[in-house]
Amino acid sequence: MILKIVKYPDPVLEKPGEPVSEFNDELRKFIADMFETMYASKGIGLAAQQVGVAKRVTVIDLSCGEDPNEKRVFVNPEIIERAGKLYEEEGCLSFPEIREKVVRAAHVKVRAQDEFGKWFEVDGEELLSRCLQHEIDHLDGVLFIFRISALKRDLALRKIRKMIRAGEWD
Repeated sequence: MILKIVKYPDPVLEKPGEPVSEFNDELRKFIADMFETMYASKGIGLAAQQVGVAKRVTVIDLSCGEDPNEKRVFVNPEIIERAGKLYEEEGCLSFPEIREKVVRAAHVKVRAQDEFGKWFEVDGEELLSRCLQHEIDHLDGVLFIFRISALKRDLALRKIRKMIRAGEWD
C-alpha cells in the first residue's frame, strides 16, 4: 500500500523516532509499504517519519527498485564510525523541488537491525554513505535543510511558504 509522504512543516518530521522493540508481521508489512511508497515517489531512501510514523525505521534502495539485491532495511540504526567529507547535492521526498548541497561524511559504518531483529553492520561509501546519514538524520528529527547555510535555508523556506500560499504544497 502506498503511504502518504508528509511534507515540511509537518511536526512529525522533526520528532525523533522511538526505538523499535517488536519485530513482527505488522513491522514487516509497514516496511513493505515504505518500499512501495519510496518506489512510487522515485526515491532512494525513506524514513518512517516521512510517512507520519515516529519510529526508528528506514529503507534504502540506490537502484530505485531495479536490483532486488539493493533493497536495504535499517531498524534502530546508529552511525558508529565516520570518515572523510563529501559536499554533494541532496533532495528529500518531504521537500519536493528543494535541492541543496550538504556536507556529509564520505564513509560511515552503521549498526542496525533487520526486519527480524537481527543485528548487522554495514559500511557505506559515497552515495550510500550520504543516503544513510540523510535517513538516520530523519530518524533523529534532523532535516537536511538544517545542514545548509542559514541564507540557503531561508531562501528554501521562503520558497516553501510561497508554494503553501499558492496551494502548490500539500
